[in-house]
Amino acid sequence: MEQNIQEELQLEAESITPWVQWLRGVAPYIHALRDKTIVVGVAGEMIANGQLTKFIYDLSMLSAIGAKIVLCYGVRPQVEELINLKGIHSEFVNGLRITETDILSCVKEAAGEVRLDIEAAFSTGLPNTPMAHSQCRVISGNFVIARPLGIINGTDYKHTGVVRKVDAEAISHQLNNHSIVVVAPLGFSPTGEAFNLAMEDVASSISGALKADKFVLLGNVDGVRRFGEVVSELTSDQAKELMDNKLVDDEDIYNLGYALKALHRGVKRVHILPYFLDGGILAELLTHEGVGTMVTEENMACIRDATIDDVTALIHLLEPLEEDGTLVKRPREKLEREINCYTLLEHDGIIYGSAALYPFSSEKIGEMGALVVNALHQGSGEGERLLHHIEKKARSMGLTKLFVLTTRTAHWFLKRGFKPATLEDLPIAKRKLYNWQRRSQIFIKDL
Repeated sequence: MEQNIQEELQLEAESITPWVQWLRGVAPYIHALRDKTIVVGVAGEMIANGQLTKFIYDLSMLSAIGAKIVLCYGVRPQVEELINLKGIHSEFVNGLRITETDILSCVKEAAGEVRLDIEAAFSTGLPNTPMAHSQCRVISGNFVIARPLGIINGTDYKHTGVVRKVDAEAISHQLNNHSIVVVAPLGFSPTGEAFNLAMEDVASSISGALKADKFVLLGNVDGVRRFGEVVSELTSDQAKELMDNKLVDDEDIYNLGYALKALHRGVKRVHILPYFLDGGILAELLTHEGVGTMVTEENMACIRDATIDDVTALIHLLEPLEEDGTLVKRPREKLEREINCYTLLEHDGIIYGSAALYPFSSEKIGEMGALVVNALHQGSGEGERLLHHIEKKARSMGLTKLFVLTTRTAHWFLKRGFKPATLEDLPIAKRKLYNWQRRSQIFIKDL
């Protein structure tokens, strides 16, 4: 009798062994996702193809193990359907839709319907389904401030917009209250206007504003493909090389552009996955192999473009060197106007380095200014890292030379290939602004 019981237990153990081994294998990933912020961007095609329910099952499970979820959704196919149904003329220029007032109404209608479908899916709790016993509270709101794309090369894009700012504090408050935040592809201006936004722009901007641990982008691709094969991992530099040399197709370039935007704003990992793979997000986040392409920075310190929200931190960084005369004083208003020229070094949310590039495109020369590394990080090659980044950026803009004006760091630049120059070597516009009281030395480097 005892022998029979042991044999039965052995058979039962053998039958459950694969499941037990799998669960033990994913346990480390479950622990790693607890309290982590994950921003998910999903294409409207997934919803249109009837795959929403199972996808919500997966997000509900991630939420149950302690992940903080922000879901950004697209509505392109839904909008197209409404436009065709209503017989509205729609025009694209350079791949961007011109959003007339009647089309904006379609976007609002589609976004509202999809949001309700998402909320309904999260509300299910039927027995014998993955949603049994789940309690998912869903919050939506006006978290995204947008601005019009404007007039480009003579084309007015009307109500097509881009993200201007994200209310990261409000989103974080909801996430900390254990809510799942759902964000539509719409943004609002301070004047009360609504704008049609790209889901990828919304999701990457929110990821960057939250400094999310992961940004997951689900689209109509199975990852980034090179020579027909999915690349499982890329660094940001490798991704940029693929884009610059057009070694991947246009859709991959589009997705990688938003991946790099998120990484440069402090996101730790970006995952590009196919929406059509059932359970793909679980396989990507809970297994070592994954199923798509993961893009990362090479280390925790990231170089990224500055935004208007960085002005205060930039002032604090530059202030000590302005006070001792190493740098020219820059009023806040000037920094706000020129913020798009700045590149920042950031680690774990702390800005500790900066550099600015001012191009003089007609003369194919650029000025590098405000090259600063916080004293605590000096001597570790960070200044050189910023210099290399500015040089690469200048080359990408078609510039052939880079110049600097300095009163105290001449030797540093000489060691890095800069050569002494005269006022006559500078662009005409810069010569007129030369400060004779500071008598800064001029150095130029061929790129």
